[in-house]
Amino acid sequence: MRLLGGLTAISAAIATGGLVSVVVTTAATTSAAAPAARTTAVRTAAPARLPQAGNPNGHAYVPPAGRAVSTAHPTRVIGRGTAASCTSRAVVRAVARGGVITFNCGSKPVTITMSATAKVRNTSQQVVLNGGGKVTLSGAGRRRILYMNTCDKRQVWTTSHCQDQATPRLTVENLTFTRGNASGHFIGNGSGGAIYAQGGQLKVVNSRFINNRCYRVGPDLGGAAVRALMQYRNRPVYVVHSTFTGGVCSNGSALSSIGVSWTVLNSLFAHNRAVGFGANPKQPGTPGGGSGGAIYNDGDNYSLIIRGTVMRFNHAREGGGAIFYVCDGNCGHAYVRILRSTLHDNPSAGFFTAGYPGIFYHTTGGPPHPVVTNSKIN
Repeated sequence: MRLLGGLTAISAAIATGGLVSVVVTTAATTSAAAPAARTTAVRTAAPARLPQAGNPNGHAYVPPAGRAVSTAHPTRVIGRGTAASCTSRAVVRAVARGGVITFNCGSKPVTITMSATAKVRNTSQQVVLNGGGKVTLSGAGRRRILYMNTCDKRQVWTTSHCQDQATPRLTVENLTFTRGNASGHFIGNGSGGAIYAQGGQLKVVNSRFINNRCYRVGPDLGGAAVRALMQYRNRPVYVVHSTFTGGVCSNGSALSSIGVSWTVLNSLFAHNRAVGFGANPKQPGTPGGGSGGAIYNDGDNYSLIIRGTVMRFNHAREGGGAIFYVCDGNCGHAYVRILRSTLHDNPSAGFFTAGYPGIFYHTTGGPPHPVVTNSKIN
């Protein structure tokens, strides 16, 4: 508990741009000397940009589909050069209008506290939200930050096959999402604390997710940071050079999905916790959940690829301290593939797959175990 408390303090300082760098290595960070050290760090001058996201030692190739979108010619700009001009209302309006969106909030990092969830309109072909490495969007611990749902008629129902349509294409890049909370949201059953993306296509690049939350119990829900469903033609959600820390949810306290493929490149997952209990299907007398400390994937015919990524100190109350992966059908070409990555100290309090600590892996008719190449799992 003390380690997690320290992470909260560190994450909060990073989110406000006050820390240049902090390394937590031992329990000594909770000693009497720790507050003084943190106070000193917070007083340093704010950097021109927030700390680098992702795993700096990750060198996995990023295909064109996973790269940032050019924002050299934005459709619209949030702010007029000052922090005060960058408001929640401006973010909500810009996201609803769509297009390529950038920020002009001054020279220093800025945190925008969202008073409402920004919602993508399904009439938009593309929505790109680029924070320039200086913008943090905060849900204030009260609300989801960003929402897209092609089957939500309130956001305009554009096709008769909303569960499989190519647009909107939502890209978030060079942004920080903190203190998003989906616990009170009916849609998604409390999933997707920072981002909920159902339908269309989602991509996350060079972004950080800190201390986000979703509903704490229940099977098959999750994604304190990101919840994805029904991606177009099962094209993968790319997560590239991004960081996920301090997430808490019933399952998948960084990423969560049903029947969605993921490609995770050069990223970092640390100190995320799946806190539900009773697993899935839920055991008698329990609410269910508690699996996939960082990543929770379930469904049919989908894959998870992890390259150049570090996963450490994540925890699951049930199965898969780092990764929970279950493929129920059409699994012949589905797989988990881990390449040039490190997974360490990701305890599963309930169960994991023998020989793969921190991972629970099960398929019906698919490969018998994850494919692990040039990686460390311990």
